[in-house]
Amino acid sequence: MKKFFLQFFTWWNGQTLGTRFHTWRRGTEVGRDEQGNIYYEGGTDSEGRTRRWVIYNGLAEASRIPAGWHGWLHHRVDTPPSRENYKPRDWQKPHQANLTGTAAAYRPKGSVLGTGHRPQVTGDYDAWTPGS
Repeated sequence: MKKFFLQFFTWWNGQTLGTRFHTWRRGTEVGRDEQGNIYYEGGTDSEGRTRRWVIYNGLAEASRIPAGWHGWLHHRVDTPPSRENYKPRDWQKPHQANLTGTAAAYRPKGSVLGTGHRPQVTGDYDAWTPGS
């Protein structure tokens, strides 16, 4: 019952009821990634291309989509990673959660929220005052 209410009232937890209905009616599963996200295609968009979408496993965060699937979703490639031997390039990094707004967020030296103290002003800066 909890899952039903989450799908009915929230859009950021997996899929809504409307998305579930659309996926059931028109979607064909294309593949899954290592994080449990499921990729679908079906129907056509206004430009005549096949619609492609993802159902997130958990919170909807677009940065959780791997590079290979991102290219497929945005019609950069025609073959999804599940139908080829896709290997990420050396420079492609695995997903890291966005920690902004949490206690583990990056806080540079001198930040108001940081644990250190702000360095003293060195005198190479002159504050502006009106009329000067």
